Amino acid sequence: MDLWRRIVSNVPVPGAQVVSRIAGLLRLVGRSAEGMPLSVLVRESGLTRPTVHRLLSSLASEGLLDHDPGSGNWVLGPEILLMGSVASARFPLEDIARPSLRRLSEATGESAFFSIRRGSETVCLLREEGSFPVRSFVLHEGVRFPLGVASAGTAIMAFLPEAEQEELLGDWAGHAGMFAPGHREDLVRANLDQTRLKGYSVNPGLVLEGSWGMGAAVFDQAGRPAWALSLTGIEPRFKPERQEELGGLLMAEAHRITQQLGGSAQGDRLR
Repeated sequence: MDLWRRIVSNVPVPGAQVVSRIAGLLRLVGRSAEGMPLSVLVRESGLTRPTVHRLLSSLASEGLLDHDPGSGNWVLGPEILLMGSVASARFPLEDIARPSLRRLSEATGESAFFSIRRGSETVCLLREEGSFPVRSFVLHEGVRFPLGVASAGTAIMAFLPEAEQEELLGDWAGHAGMFAPGHREDLVRANLDQTRLKGYSVNPGLVLEGSWGMGAAVFDQAGRPAWALSLTGIEPRFKPERQEELGGLLMAEAHRITQQLGGSAQGDRLR
């Protein structure tokens, strides 16, 4: 029985659990350039310390991870860089998104970001620093948030089919995890409604007090929200009288990228 038949028939795939654990550890380490210490990896993964250490050591022997003797952290290894370089040829998102990020940061003075949807999360791929000297450091390359959390995740989730939204909201506490206390379900639903109404999302310091963000979805060829542009900064820079201006800039650049990626008219209509 081939892999696909195993999947659709719910027959366990040999080694699938190990692959899932390895992928989870790589994602955890990849949250930041500084990596992550063993103790945090054990806590975040939910695996036993011996299991985590064994998997990390195996990944290091293959060049996928390194152990930094100075900090004691586990960091991404050189093989990851090589794989990323090869994969980037298939996904020329840097060439397409970077000009939009630069225009946004130059026009607003805020830091601009480009994130991708990965399952029930968003992952920040690109960043362009703004000129305003006081910045928010909540978001940077590799940071992951559950859909519906932070401005990019709200912008994407708001334009998903209603059934997909309700599936996430149905187990909101489990989905949002550590962010659930600051993102009550009723508040998230209200934010999603406002995002659909205005076309852009606003995160009023829900992830970190005083750190605000705004986002706009980018649509794929099927008209589904697959990426998002966002701006982050301190609260005084996101007063209501400025939000409409920032939202308009975000939506214009999101529309530009949607067109460059061959996004469908459905995406344009939703926006």
